[in-house]
Amino acid sequence: MKATERIEFFCRLATVDPAPKTELTYATPFQLLVAVILSAQATDKSVNLATRDLFRTAPTPQAIAALGEDQLANFIKTIGLYKTKAKNVSATARQLLERHGGEVPHDRAALEALPGVGRKTANVVLNIVFGEPTIAVDTHIFRLANRTGLAPGKDVVAVENKLLKAVPAEYRLHAHHWLILHGRYVCKARKPECWRCILRDLCSYKAKSDV
Repeated sequence: MKATERIEFFCRLATVDPAPKTELTYATPFQLLVAVILSAQATDKSVNLATRDLFRTAPTPQAIAALGEDQLANFIKTIGLYKTKAKNVSATARQLLERHGGEVPHDRAALEALPGVGRKTANVVLNIVFGEPTIAVDTHIFRLANRTGLAPGKDVVAVENKLLKAVPAEYRLHAHHWLILHGRYVCKARKPECWRCILRDLCSYKAKSDV
């Protein structure tokens, strides 16, 4: 995709949704961190349903740590891999208390040192909480970047690196949300809705659908 096309690509997304937001429900940086950890291989809707009661009961690292792994698991048992996630979230809460005064650190290495936090989760937190122009590549963004020709790559790291170069600087802060939402609701995995895509003429996908 040419530079002029990339500018037009994001200009259109920005026109439709000037200030995109995450669909995860949270009230604090810690709650966002927990929600993103829980969202691995799960939908945002399922995470929000589980965290609604969890955050009402245990909204802070102190409360999550006091809750304990088994009780935490009961709150999130409707989410896939809930036992592993309960272990990670519980350990993360304790580590935040022990090493960071109960605060979510503004540091990639410190974030990725937390149990259950990988590069994608760290990027989400850095972007939403701290306003860094990071791009967290999930399955939706990976698919869209390759399918459209925006930033093709063989793995998520390659796609992330290409996106950081391909996305015009003025659009980089919100690029993550524009791409994930477009991939989730329009450029779908099994049947992309090309017929209603505002980016159709910029996209290099050959098997575009009309219905």
